[in-house]
Order: sequence, then C-alpha cells, then structure tokens
Amino acid sequence: MRPNTARSYEMYLRRHLVPGLGHYRLDRLTPTAVQGFVDSKLAEGLSPQTVLHLRGLLRLALNRAVKFGLVGRNVVLLTDPPKMKRKAVDFFTPEQARLFLAAAEDDPLEGLYVLALTTGLRQGELLGLRWVDVDLEKGELRVLHQLQRVGGRLQLVEPKTLRTRRSTNLPHIAVSGLRAHRAAERVRLGPKWKDDGLVFTTSRGTPFEGRNVVRSFKRLLVKAGLPEVRFHDLRHSFASLLLAQGVPLRVVMEMLGHSTIRLTADTYSHVMPAAQRDAANQLEALLLG
Repeated sequence: MRPNTARSYEMYLRRHLVPGLGHYRLDRLTPTAVQGFVDSKLAEGLSPQTVLHLRGLLRLALNRAVKFGLVGRNVVLLTDPPKMKRKAVDFFTPEQARLFLAAAEDDPLEGLYVLALTTGLRQGELLGLRWVDVDLEKGELRVLHQLQRVGGRLQLVEPKTLRTRRSTNLPHIAVSGLRAHRAAERVRLGPKWKDDGLVFTTSRGTPFEGRNVVRSFKRLLVKAGLPEVRFHDLRHSFASLLLAQGVPLRVVMEMLGHSTIRLTADTYSHVMPAAQRDAANQLEALLLG
C-alpha cells in the first residue's frame, strides 16, 4: 500500500482500535462489542467518515482472520455502519469559470489552473505531472504519479488504483496553456532552474507544496470576486460542467478516474435533474421534427 495509507492505518490502530477492542480474544469478539465501539467513537465526536474508516480497517483484518481459519465469521459484517451525510458539492458555473480563468491570466500557475479546470486532475496528480507524460502534439497526458509528502519529503508515488492511473485528452485551451507555461518557466527561472522533469515547480524548479498552491488559489478567488471554495472544487467544476453539457456519465467517470459509476452519479447528483430535462427536451424535438 502507499506510505500515507500505511501511516493512517497505523494511527487508527494505535489511537482507536487497539485501545477500544484490543483486550478481546479474537474468537470472543462479538457484533455487540464492535457495534458498541462504533457507537462510542461517534459519541466521542469523531466524524462518521473517520468511524467508517475504523470499521473498514477492522473488517479487512477480520477478513484475513476468516481466510486463515482463525475465526469462523467476520463479526463486523453483522454491525451497522455509521450513517453518512453527503456534503453538498461546490462548483463553478460557466460564467464563474470564465471569471476565474481571466483572473489567472499571467499568473505563474495559470497553466495549472487551466489544466485543473479542463481535466479534473486532483492536486497531487497536477503537482506530480511530468513533461515526459505530456504529449502536446497529440493533446494527451497520462496520469502516472501523484506528489505526496512521505517521511518528511515530497515524493512521487503511484496512483492508488488502475482507474486512477489513466490517460486523458487535452482541449486546445489546455495545450496552449501548457505551451505558454513551459516557455515562461524556462525564461523566468533562468540559471536557477533545476530540471527534475516536473511540469509545475517552485521558483527554484523544485516540487510544489500543496498548501502554497492553495494560498495562490485563494488569492485568485478574491481577485475574481468569486465565493471561497476549495481547490478540489475545480475538479467538481470540471465534472459538473461536462455533465451539464450532456457528456455521458460513463465518460466523466473514466476522465475522473473514479472506481465506479455509482460514485460519479452520487457525487454529481445535483447535475442529473437538469441533464434529464435536457434529454427529454431533445427527444421531444426529435419526435416532433
């Protein structure tokens, strides 16, 4: 597994699972005990998402125990997961997207913002993008790495799943933005430029800290007069704008690198009613001539 995943598992075990359930013999762990643990963590104020992760980690461990014949059943499967409240997705309207791109003109990270809004890449995927993975002639790029902090250092790590590892086509605005970015970067950095192959770097040519990108992004929102949203909402804007234009859900799922089409449908359910109305109107127009 990826280093960040291993660290989070270790933290969940040390802080929660071992103190809460470690005194049970494996073959005496009951659904009642696990349900009590889940409910107690919610009562302590942990978010339902965090408690779901704890329950999921315990489920994985007990699946191994069942596989190796240490227990006859996985008691976690007999418990109720915490109820999740899906958060509303923030996204730009077409007019807001245009205002944002206008505010980003001549910004050192203009190419990054254009790419985020036109491809839906995650922040780590953008910052881990290498020129060798970009084909400007064909208008394509491959998502093969993410930039993450591992052991105190920024490092390139492989995507979590095969779907996350994907290729995507670039619109002309993204190709133009990347060409301009590459030309400006060489001129701006001059002799200080350190070529490590990354598309987006600091003024010294070194990998970008994600929090520095977020600070720059927030300044652009103020400049454009736009409401405060997260950097990740550029990804949501990309998907929402595509779906609103009638792009099939399956295509959007593949471009985002989602694991299932249900995840895409659930995340962007706010767009579906309008898309369905448009589909009905188009069908009516076709039938009525």
